[in-house]
Amino acid sequence: MDMLAVFTTVATQEQADALARAAVDARLAACVQTEAIRSTYRWQGALACEPEVRLLFKTRADRYAALAELLRKRHPYELPAIFALPVAEATPGYAAWVDESLG
Repeated sequence: MDMLAVFTTVATQEQADALARAAVDARLAACVQTEAIRSTYRWQGALACEPEVRLLFKTRADRYAALAELLRKRHPYELPAIFALPVAEATPGYAAWVDESLG
């Protein structure tokens, strides 16, 4: 199985929706889930604690480079976190749907 879960975060739901639509429309993600979170981090020497929206893109390894490029080009952050985790297992029907959705 070569399915990946790709993650990034943005500041608003509107930004998340725009990235999700762009990725699915380009067939770089079969599905994108968004959820409100709170992130604590150090940025430019200062400690920050801010609300964010996390995006989970469901895709395949062969689409990662193009998806990461799309996210880098459209992302509102100066240094976005864009990373992927391999999906160890998925039900056969769901894996087939991801493949079909990506074309």
